[in-house]
Amino acid sequence: MEGNVLTKVSTGLRRLFYAVTPAETSFPTVDKVPKYVDEAIPFFIGLVILEIPILYWRGKKLPRFNDSFGSLANGLLSLLHGLLFRSVELTTYMWVYKHFNVIDLPWDSAWTWLLGFLGVDFGYYWVHRCGHEVNIIWAAHQTHHSSEDYNLTTALRQSSLLRYISWMFYLPLALVMPPSVFLVHSQFNLLYQFWIHTETVDTLGPLEWILNTPSHHRVHHGRNRYCIDKNYGGTLIIFDRIFGTFAKEQEEVVYGLVHPLTSWDPINAQLCHLKYMWSVFKETRGMQNKLAVLWKGPGWAPGKPRTGLIEDIPDIHAPQAKFDRQLPLWTNLYIWTHMLLLIVFYGVLAHYKSELSPYITLAGVLFIVLTLSSFGALYDHRPRASLQELLRCAFLLLIVNGTAASSFISSIHGQALIAIYLASCAIWLFVCLRQFSVKFKSKSP
Repeated sequence: MEGNVLTKVSTGLRRLFYAVTPAETSFPTVDKVPKYVDEAIPFFIGLVILEIPILYWRGKKLPRFNDSFGSLANGLLSLLHGLLFRSVELTTYMWVYKHFNVIDLPWDSAWTWLLGFLGVDFGYYWVHRCGHEVNIIWAAHQTHHSSEDYNLTTALRQSSLLRYISWMFYLPLALVMPPSVFLVHSQFNLLYQFWIHTETVDTLGPLEWILNTPSHHRVHHGRNRYCIDKNYGGTLIIFDRIFGTFAKEQEEVVYGLVHPLTSWDPINAQLCHLKYMWSVFKETRGMQNKLAVLWKGPGWAPGKPRTGLIEDIPDIHAPQAKFDRQLPLWTNLYIWTHMLLLIVFYGVLAHYKSELSPYITLAGVLFIVLTLSSFGALYDHRPRASLQELLRCAFLLLIVNGTAASSFISSIHGQALIAIYLASCAIWLFVCLRQFSVKFKSKSP
């Protein structure tokens, strides 16, 4: 039993570092390919927790409650597509492979596996590069760069929109690459990029020449001038060296967007650049220039190069003040307790989605969005955030009471859930009444 556990842990860790063999990760069809990303979730959680004492021991800044919420909330939003729709990327890839495949490469060949490794990483390089150099794609990708911190939670901060664009970059592979091989490497390419989001690792010696490392990826997440539009690689850094987009880590990196966000609302983090693009699109004169707002770089303007001028980037150096509105400790603990419940709720929806009606699944998705929006409002100190959270808790109690099976309501889990949400309602009712009282007294003569 102990040996099996150690083997599973060892295998899970190897997968995070792409340290796998073709023999153990080659499959005849996509339905035989394990859900490597889902199976890695316990390792994500474990390493996020382990990183905290290491950062403390090395004298580096610890993850912030608000920023970690922003990362996890955006990560959850990026997963909601999978509850309602099939994978756009895999579905289109399989269709192209079925109708336009020109070479039948053997799925169980080590050479096919190696070609898949290189092909997926090459495709990712161009997805990623266009995600920075094409404004409409940057509008989706910028969510991942919106954190002003750099730790393992940052890896979870993903876009809900990028999947609707990225699939087209991998379609040339479908001419020759079996879908199962593509699915394996697309997952490992993503898994590898989790652990490089850290400041606990400095450099990796000679491996820095070949692999994407924490040092290289720190540069990619920087807003110092020397960091802009650099180091797009997924697993390998060789394509950046070949195409002239490589930069070595030099001075201390300042993380985040060139113009940092001033909100913890995850929905705003997903959509803010689209709103900005729309305002620029309306103000720009001439249809040619309007279209250029979409397909040229985010720094472009009429009369400037396609990707803008580096001189327009603020010449900043560490240290820089961060957006950091604080909440009392009890509010942070409250939000993170409910975030844990929300993650469990998402897991239940994902596990039973084939058995649930689409309406119940949609209602669950809307509740997740409402919850994340409510917590973002609390972190943003919005005037009506307390009332919004009270209504959210009351809404859930009404739904559970009206739709849940009596066996669940009477179970230990059901009783515990109801007790937590009743206590939450009481807390926010008290907070709302106190805020109303203070506001009323301030207006009294």
